Amino acid sequence: MAEPTEDSFDPNDIIERFRLRAEAVRRRPLPPVEGEERRRFREQAALDYFDFALLADATATLEDGILTFTIDLRPRGEDANADDATGTA
Repeated sequence: MAEPTEDSFDPNDIIERFRLRAEAVRRRPLPPVEGEERRRFREQAALDYFDFALLADATATLEDGILTFTIDLRPRGEDANADDATGTA
């Protein structure tokens, strides 16, 4: 397999794969387990979904060989033009 280059590598492909993984986790049926094992499975599925969905909402950039995922953690509807993390413009 050839090494990807900035010209051939599309980081949005990674984001799409995370979106698909999040959906797969959401649709994954519970295995036939009970009690504590069932609880652990559900907790892990919730964590898996959160992780995959978080990255699926990222914006990716690839500059000078550095891949950066930017994830906006502000509540929906909050001013997207804020200058810093405190929300002050």
